[in-house]
Amino acid sequence: MSLVIADTAMLAQLGAVRAPLELRTPDGRLLGHFVPTLDEIPTPRISEGELQRRERAGGGRPLHKILADLEKKA
Repeated sequence: MSLVIADTAMLAQLGAVRAPLELRTPDGRLLGHFVPTLDEIPTPRISEGELQRRERAGGGRPLHKILADLEKKA
């Protein structure tokens, strides 16, 4: 794999990126894709209260029933 050293301006832009993105030239030509390495653990986009509500609500199916349905389709 090759190495490119980003200048200060590019570091300022890429440093704020939190999701994969496309890198393009000013005329729109695709250069490649940038996937940031995140140091922090992503936080869920759902509140703790909603998680607890869903857990209390129950529901769903046992794994053995899901697997049995998948085997029927195979």
